[in-house]
Amino acid sequence: MSILIDKNTRVMTQGMTGKVGQFHTINCKAYANGVNCFVAGVTPNKGGQRFEDIPIYNSVAEAKAQSGATVSVIYVPPAYAAAAIDEAVEADLDLVICITEGIPVHDMLRTRYKMSHQGIPTFSESNNALAKDRIQGKRTLLIGPNCPGLITPDEIKIGIMPGHIHRKGRIGVVSRSGTLTYEAVGQLTALGLGQSSCVGIGGDPINGLKHLDVMKMFNDDPETDAVVMVGEIGGSDEEECARWVKGNMNKPVVGFIAGITAPPGKRMGHAGAIISGGQGGANEKLAVMEDCGIHITRNPAEMGRTMQKVLKG
Repeated sequence: MSILIDKNTRVMTQGMTGKVGQFHTINCKAYANGVNCFVAGVTPNKGGQRFEDIPIYNSVAEAKAQSGATVSVIYVPPAYAAAAIDEAVEADLDLVICITEGIPVHDMLRTRYKMSHQGIPTFSESNNALAKDRIQGKRTLLIGPNCPGLITPDEIKIGIMPGHIHRKGRIGVVSRSGTLTYEAVGQLTALGLGQSSCVGIGGDPINGLKHLDVMKMFNDDPETDAVVMVGEIGGSDEEECARWVKGNMNKPVVGFIAGITAPPGKRMGHAGAIISGGQGGANEKLAVMEDCGIHITRNPAEMGRTMQKVLKG
């Protein structure tokens, strides 16, 4: 079992005719090992063309109607990416994964406002399961922007992560950092610990699913035994997730926060990774996580070994 996507998921690529969209669609299609997961592309005014035997449509709504795709991955340039998210939401897709980096904050603010005023709450605002929300037709889930995507090993990958480092198993991974997602996965795989699903949620200040949202899904997944949670400086999402873990999580969690040496007021890497007003520091986050029962490590090279020790009791 997995969360969010599996071998039965059908995907469209928004921005299919661009080099980036084509490159990663080819790689993702190859990872599916013959399963026809990528069934449509979308580029305005390019409808009727084909790429790698994948038909291209002028709009998301048309692609959904013709191909049956319910998930979209976006490689559209930053100036147009928020509008691409809007189009996917308006077409009532189940899930949108936005890889694009550098989307203007104002654009994403407007997009999130539209989503919240279309009766589409964020996952953490709902007390019900994803399935119930989808039946009621109330939501499109968003991952990203500025994220690596997500993968269910040996079944399907949607995004830019290197598929070969993943191994099917029972450890969930959720991370704000793409590179540290790969690092955590690489360590787990080297130790013989496979992954159920790995979700890179992205590090922009305004995005879709948070650590808490994904953690709830992993907690409900009977084939996930434990979770690695990777966070960054900035914001309070990790602390919010940790407090939920303390009262609700029935599986062990290993945590790491990047940016221990980051100076206050200086953005580090992601747009959301900034300590301001004395809040959002790595040590403060780690202290809350440890207090909430999460098994923390301050060394990124020890994420895998920490999980191994936890599983051995």
